Amino acid sequence: MLHGTLNRRYFVSGLASATIAWPLGARAQGPAMPVIGLLSGNRLDDVEVGAVQRGLNEAGYAEGRNVAVERRSADGQYGQLPALAADLVRGHVTVIIAIGGTASALAAKAATHTIPIVFATAGDPVELRLVSSLDRPGGNVTGVSFLGAGLGAKRLEVMHDLMPTATRVGFLLNPRNPNSGSESSDVQAAARTLGQQIHVEKANDEHEIDAAFANFSLQRINALLVAADAVFSRQREQLITLAARQAVPAIYALPEFVTAGGLVSYGASRVDAFRLVGVNTGKILKGARPADLPVEQSVKVELAINLKTAKALDLAVPLTLLARADQVIE
Repeated sequence: MLHGTLNRRYFVSGLASATIAWPLGARAQGPAMPVIGLLSGNRLDDVEVGAVQRGLNEAGYAEGRNVAVERRSADGQYGQLPALAADLVRGHVTVIIAIGGTASALAAKAATHTIPIVFATAGDPVELRLVSSLDRPGGNVTGVSFLGAGLGAKRLEVMHDLMPTATRVGFLLNPRNPNSGSESSDVQAAARTLGQQIHVEKANDEHEIDAAFANFSLQRINALLVAADAVFSRQREQLITLAARQAVPAIYALPEFVTAGGLVSYGASRVDAFRLVGVNTGKILKGARPADLPVEQSVKVELAINLKTAKALDLAVPLTLLARADQVIE
């Protein structure tokens, strides 16, 4: 019998050590101190920020000692990103770290062609025109590409393993997310292979999420996929509550959903990806050019399952799925 939270791999212990809040960067700490502009499309997450910090530490940098940090967060409001990126550029930061969604990286690139940018994206950096190639990025942009949007089809397969009889699957995505088109195509293709029908609903705020779930109820879906998106991360409590109210099994991209009561999550390891962002930023602070730094590939993924939620839904989780899980909550 499992008790509490069972952590199987480094990722889970990494979460515990990553919850370090950075204070606002202070330029008064010395004119020679480089300044990092931290730009996020999501609210600044302790897990992500802590992982970036560890990567910087590996490269020999620590905030307040030999580097300052200026933070700007759009809190899921992607339309604010261009102004936030422009503000960092006007402040003459040394390098910009763009996290919390692909939109952050696109906004940073549009704001400057000279200040180095280090991104983390779930999409294809070449297809998104962030870089010319993965090996030789060119220009002032490099970063980390992790399996994010490309895991939409894998999430569908995990849900199929959990509920092989589910044939009508809802898919919630944010049309303003730059990765939404490719993720939708991948999910639709996987659904055809599995003999499932996908019912797509689009939402960008809490009211549209409510409307989407009302439509899912009318469509009588058997299961639900929630795309990886900053807006959905911000509204995780709303999503979990609505899924529970409709008694629909749902799979998410981040383990925080499962910790908060969601059924299951499957997604890229943010700890690994954002640590690499910090490492590459350190290289740039030491003089490396973004054009010469290959885009890092982070391929670690994690599966989390909430057995209490499964029991409430009267679902028996297959032992094979439990054996694959990195985190199990009872």
